[in-house]
Amino acid sequence: MTAEWMTRAIWGAGVVHAGIVLANIPLPGRLRVRERLAPVPRFLRQIFYVHWMYIVIVVGLFAALCFGFAAELAGASGLGRFLSGFMAGFWLLRIGLQVFYYDGEMRRENRGLDTLYLGALVGLVVIFGMAVVRPVE
Repeated sequence: MTAEWMTRAIWGAGVVHAGIVLANIPLPGRLRVRERLAPVPRFLRQIFYVHWMYIVIVVGLFAALCFGFAAELAGASGLGRFLSGFMAGFWLLRIGLQVFYYDGEMRRENRGLDTLYLGALVGLVVIFGMAVVRPVE
């Protein structure tokens, strides 16, 4: 694994992150969030939306890190390796939540998207995990 290959892999991870951000644009409509949250108290709806937006912002920042600091994330610095490890753990936890916590019926109804998303998350874990385990300098 060369530094150039790892840098390109991290750029690819940036594309995946950007795709996740973009997928969150039509997602509220597809999931009928407004309709389903209507009976929920206003304050809880606000908390839900704020948390959702914060996660989207964080994922957008992950994309920016991948595009702007790929060499560092590939292992050129200790901070970059730390951030790669954090992102690998972040997405590994997300895989666990997707598989074991999220509504199985909803996942089955959207099997293609679910499979695509899980594949993307596995790819992110592999890329960032490699940057931690086999850093290039």
